[in-house]
Amino acid sequence: MWQLGSGGLMPVKTILWPTDLSEASLKAGGQVVTLAQNFGAEVILMYVAVDLCAYFPAYGNYPSPEHLNNFRDWEIERARKQLERICADELKACPFLKLRLVTGDPASEILKMIDQAGADLVVLSSRGQGARGGQVQELGRVAQSILQRSPVPVHVIK
Repeated sequence: MWQLGSGGLMPVKTILWPTDLSEASLKAGGQVVTLAQNFGAEVILMYVAVDLCAYFPAYGNYPSPEHLNNFRDWEIERARKQLERICADELKACPFLKLRLVTGDPASEILKMIDQAGADLVVLSSRGQGARGGQVQELGRVAQSILQRSPVPVHVIK
């Protein structure tokens, strides 16, 4: 299958689906499966753990980097188990599937992964865990950043 890009029709071989594992972001799963089947595309399911060590120097480096690294390792392992469950339960219809777990700023890491994986399309939800306080926003911070900076088409699911 092909998609319409700025330079005409382009094949979709790799779909990047970043998720923060929130209920809102997981709603994209059905559309990811449909797109992957229609395009015969590989799906890269991605989770970005926040680098907590980047936040604590302003607070006197407490807790220790060791405690923060232990927490990060726990978070990554928890995310891996959830992603593996999603793959087994919801994405088994995808022809090819890869998991990517990284640490850092979500928007920056997603943009890096687009390049590293050679993604042709990004599928993400309009708001994930960042949706707080009952304020109505069309797009979350990460979705806005990806839409503004992505070198490939972005399919946003509301």
